[in-house]
Amino acid sequence: MGELRIGTAFDAHRLVPGRPLILGGVEIPHSHGLAGHSDADVVCHALCDALLGAACMDDDIGTLFPSEDERWRGARSLDLLAEAWRGIAADGWSLVNVDACVVLQAPKLAPYRMAMRTCLAAALGCASERVSVRATGTDGLGFTGRGEGAACQAVALIVNDAAAAPLEA
Repeated sequence: MGELRIGTAFDAHRLVPGRPLILGGVEIPHSHGLAGHSDADVVCHALCDALLGAACMDDDIGTLFPSEDERWRGARSLDLLAEAWRGIAADGWSLVNVDACVVLQAPKLAPYRMAMRTCLAAALGCASERVSVRATGTDGLGFTGRGEGAACQAVALIVNDAAAAPLEA
């Protein structure tokens, strides 16, 4: 097996009225959506940064797709994830797996998890078996527990089968 690398990331956005709730590329019926320059999909944002971190890229989602750039206003975060992954894959990396844990008091995400896995897998060009999406509440604790926002913790494992150059001391 080639060189393995792990990346981890966290993202959070405020819930606001008048916006759709998009998680893992799936629109989920709810009275509030996530505030942000793009569609504010915390799952895609966290996965994007986890993958960029695993590849030791100098960029993060904020530098690749800055909120000051009007090209990204209202962008689908699923497309941002796919674009970031294309750059990482172009450097010889392959996806082993990704795992995302959404922290959200409501709505319940169990009915949408498979659809999220399917959307994320399509964006990453992999089988849905390489993508895990889970959810948890916080029993009323913190901003997520009070229904003020949503967060996501993500981890990514990538591999480069090309001969790895020795690390310099």
